[in-house]
Amino acid sequence: MSDLNLAARRAELARTVVGRDHELDLILAAVVAGRDLLLEGPPGTSKSTILRAITASWGIPLHFVEGNAELTPAKLVGHHNPARVLREDYHADNFVPGPLVAAMREGGFLYVEEFNRAPEDTLNTLLTAMAEREVNVPRVGRISAAASFRLVASMNPFDNIGTTRISTSVYDRMCRLAVGYQSAEEDREIVRLRTGCLHEALVADAVALTRATRSRPDVRHGSSVRGAIDLVSVAGPLTEIRQHTTDVTSTDGYRGIVLDAALLALSGRIIVDEIAEVGPEQIIRELWESHFVLEPARAAPGTNAVRVPEPT
Repeated sequence: MSDLNLAARRAELARTVVGRDHELDLILAAVVAGRDLLLEGPPGTSKSTILRAITASWGIPLHFVEGNAELTPAKLVGHHNPARVLREDYHADNFVPGPLVAAMREGGFLYVEEFNRAPEDTLNTLLTAMAEREVNVPRVGRISAAASFRLVASMNPFDNIGTTRISTSVYDRMCRLAVGYQSAEEDREIVRLRTGCLHEALVADAVALTRATRSRPDVRHGSSVRGAIDLVSVAGPLTEIRQHTTDVTSTDGYRGIVLDAALLALSGRIIVDEIAEVGPEQIIRELWESHFVLEPARAAPGTNAVRVPEPT
């Protein structure tokens, strides 16, 4: 990967990613400098979008790996084809490369999501690849990485269920960037681009409700912008389904559709605090009521509040 005309590459990437100017600068600088990278932040914060844009710009592959308890070193590095081993014994020709070896040979990016959910021995497999840019595969030999190979990992620092401790040796070999949520304006732009929705009020309401899940004291982890995308996507067909039985153009009709779409899109994306006395559905209803009833009433005292639909 050449750093020639790097400013032009940066401008090209900006056209494919909404916002994230600061993060784009830092990620691009790290990978051009040959560094491996750890991205820490909640889901839905454009981490994979940025990596797709960079690898597409350079014309190199992006190999995805999901970190979990079943990600063994053999799955990461590769294995010998059992059927061919029975016929031919072990040799390099019947080795099936895993995503690590494939990314090293092709000069691509290996992107490990949920990095801290992978077993410790699997993470240790990556140490030599990061430090020496090569791995030693039994009965195959030493595999060296192409110059453009990078390891990029991501993890959610707010979720510690089923996670493993990342060793100091791993941290010491990676640059780290904290990636947070974007602004409301950027969220609205993302929803517009992902859904093609021209209903500005619906986009704004979806984003406002989604962002509100992140500030509830009884919600340990709120929804990413993906919740707003799904809310808007569901609201369209739901409006079409109900238009023969409900006045969907009325205030109550529209807001009832938003409520049901929000319950469907957001209730499974929030993690309620263990000591909370309400469930996710009730929280979504309360956020909806606050957005559509309480906030307008506070802004314009004496106005008629809309009817709050009863649970179905």
